[in-house]
Amino acid sequence: MSDSLTHLDQLGHAHMVDVSDKSSSKRTATARGVLTMKPDTLTKILAGGLAKGDVLATARIAGIQAAKKTSDLIPLCHPLMLTKISVDITQLNERQLEVLCTCALSGKTGVEMEALTGVSVAALTLYDMCKAVDKGIVIENVQLLQKTGGKSGDWSATNESD
Repeated sequence: MSDSLTHLDQLGHAHMVDVSDKSSSKRTATARGVLTMKPDTLTKILAGGLAKGDVLATARIAGIQAAKKTSDLIPLCHPLMLTKISVDITQLNERQLEVLCTCALSGKTGVEMEALTGVSVAALTLYDMCKAVDKGIVIENVQLLQKTGGKSGDWSATNESD
């Protein structure tokens, strides 16, 4: 793997990376985020007891929409034809939800930013829909868990030694 910043040219100016000569390959990425809240807030979310409706379904849809719009939000990201986006939200304990977003395609550039954007917006949507009952919700540990494919090969956060 290269230690150079690919979005900078020889003069240090930001630019979109030219991927036209890269080979297409199957690429996937999974990112996660954790929301910590009051136990009563989590109980209301899981029971469907919030006035704004189905909080989990709305957050999943928001995450999917955000992943599709990543290139509109992150200036140097390529517009991608994603073939899969999944957003899963699960309870970790009485105070926490985990959001996972997995994106996939067959293409010339990776989908890490799409997975991270999907997780982030799903988590922000959960916050927005629950802030009336719990303004202290904390969104944390947003990170890439794994990616597959491409020139740099497969990577997993569990295999990181640094």
